[in-house]
Amino acid sequence: MKVQQAVTYRGKRMKLMYFDLETTGVSFWKHGIHQIAGAIEIDGKVEQFFEFKVQPNPAALIEDEALAVGNVTRAELEFYPTMQAVYGELTKMLGTYVDKFNKTDKFFLVGYNNCSFDNPFLRAFFVQNGDQYFGSWFWSSTIDVMVLAAEYLKLERHKMPDFKQGTVAKWLGIAVDDSKLHDAKYDVEVLMEIYKYVSLPV
Repeated sequence: MKVQQAVTYRGKRMKLMYFDLETTGVSFWKHGIHQIAGAIEIDGKVEQFFEFKVQPNPAALIEDEALAVGNVTRAELEFYPTMQAVYGELTKMLGTYVDKFNKTDKFFLVGYNNCSFDNPFLRAFFVQNGDQYFGSWFWSSTIDVMVLAAEYLKLERHKMPDFKQGTVAKWLGIAVDDSKLHDAKYDVEVLMEIYKYVSLPV
């Protein structure tokens, strides 16, 4: 498959994959993913948005409290595509933009608190599908927007009730629909707005 050529940025192609996951619990080693959503951005241009509903790994524990947060039921999960099918669709999409055999061509993962939460879940998803080459797609130097926001808001943090993504967005003046939070697709939209804001020169 021919990999799309992007406009160069300072001589390099800048490829970002914004993403968010909804899971059946908080531990990547025993819980699974039921929703993957994100956006592909290359050199400042959003190429596509994506969303996958996915049956969690059959071996994963499912916590009802976690499903309630994501507004999904166990019965609904049974009708989602298998993780193998979603893995195939996801990697097919990634391969449109990145040559996984080229060590200089990878995505930066961009998320909110993704270093400690989403990244390990996504890596485990690849491993569960028999793929040990997660690093062929993504740089290890991930972009965690929560960390960037912490720097941006360090003089105001003491006034904030918490540092959840929705709270941070509202604090920055970004409109947030509380009823849509914890849907991965909507959370990615909020993530992208926060990232644009905190990436601006102070």
